[in-house]
Parts: sequence; C-alpha cells; structure tokens
Amino acid sequence: MPETLADQIAAIAAEAGAHAFAKWRTDFKQWEKAPGNPVCEVDLEVNVLIRQRLSALLPEAGWLSEETVDNADRLALDRLWVVDPIDGTRDYVRGRPGWAVSIALVEHGQPVIGILDAPARGEVWRAEAGEGATLNGVSVHAGVRTEFSGARVPTDALPKVDSDLVAVDKPNSIALRIAMVAADQADLVATLRWGNEWDVAAAVLIAVEAGATVSDALGQPLKFNTPSAQAFGVLATTPGIHKAAVERLSERAKTLSK
Repeated sequence: MPETLADQIAAIAAEAGAHAFAKWRTDFKQWEKAPGNPVCEVDLEVNVLIRQRLSALLPEAGWLSEETVDNADRLALDRLWVVDPIDGTRDYVRGRPGWAVSIALVEHGQPVIGILDAPARGEVWRAEAGEGATLNGVSVHAGVRTEFSGARVPTDALPKVDSDLVAVDKPNSIALRIAMVAADQADLVATLRWGNEWDVAAAVLIAVEAGATVSDALGQPLKFNTPSAQAFGVLATTPGIHKAAVERLSERAKTLSK
C-alpha cells in the first residue's frame, strides 16, 4: 500500500523521537525561557528537524511551534502544522519518560491528523479525523464512566475539594495525559490556565477520535490557528462526566480566566 499523509507524518515524528531519545539522559545544555519553563538544546534540534521534514511534505502549510517565533502569516492559511518538538520538557531534562513529540496538521481551525511519538514509553499515538485513534497500531476507546466521583485523574496530588477523585500516574506531557483519556487509562484531564495550541492539538484529535469529549476549561469548543494561539485550559473526559466536570470546575475556571 502507498504511504498516506498520516504515515509520512508518523515517520517524521518517529525520526524526531529517535533523535530526542538518543540525547535523553545525556549531558545537553538546558535553561529556562521563563521561570518554571525549561527548554534544552534538544528541543531546538528536534524543532529544526521536524520543520525541515514537514515543510518539504506540505510547503503550502503554515507553521506554529513552541520553539519558533510566531508569524501572523499563518492566520491566512487553510492548513497549519502545529508542533511541540518535546512536550513534557520538564520530564525530559529530569530523565523521566513522560515526554513526547507532538505533531498536528490543522485544517480550517481543527486538527485532522495527530501524532504523538513517546519513545521513552514505547508509545506511538495516532489519529485521523473520522478514522479513529490508535496506540501502537491498536484502536483505543475512551471509557464509559458516567459517575463523576471516582474518576481517574493523572495528577501529582488532588486538592481537598476534589478528594472524591482518584489520582493516577501523571506524565509531565499534557498531550500524553489527554491521550490517557483516549485509551481509558484516565477519565478526566483538566487544566485551569491559559495554554498553547501546540501543547494539545494532536492529543485533542486523538481523544476525540477515541470517543472522549474535549473542550476548554469553561466547556466551550476548542479552536486552532487563532491569533493568540491559546485557549483557556483544556478539559478532556469520558462523555458521561463532561457536564459534571464543567460544573465542578466552573467557579474556579471563571475566576482564573479573568
């Protein structure tokens, strides 16, 4: 069978992941772009590699990446690459496995192909619009939980107000945490802060294609290739608890989004 566009993107993600994996747990330069926001030279190397490969694949598509200065020209384009060369850099620089290469192709404001390559975890997540989602080639499906209490959340610790939930292992990569909902490894992932499109674009498609419900923290639909390239939070859940999750987080979200 001839390679599809998704196959070609997955191959590029695999090449990028292999490069990052080869440098992982070695002595590389690292610094902070801002307090609490680490970056390393491998982020930049992987960014260059991916941009070269993807630009050759679809020269007409725009570019949005965590490690590239944004260019507003992308707003006039129908197709856009949305890339995080290493999502979960904090885990990467600490030698922990919770990081992934994240690549999404966005068309008309929505992701249509999403790839997460997480070599330290032996995971390749993949989704195409209307085609479902897979983990290592096997279809994944979100869970069927309908009761909010007891929902599994990837987190280091739960606040007292959410003590009825259940904490499960948390990779630093938000993309991988969202993917956990896609594979019924978690029931709920929520962030209550302004976040960047490159962190979630690929994972949002993977979750949606697996049957999860995804919105911003206020319950509104997510859009991509926006002027700010940001949204207020992300909320990925099993379909049966999404409404309850929005209600639980409502007051906190309204306060923090101002």
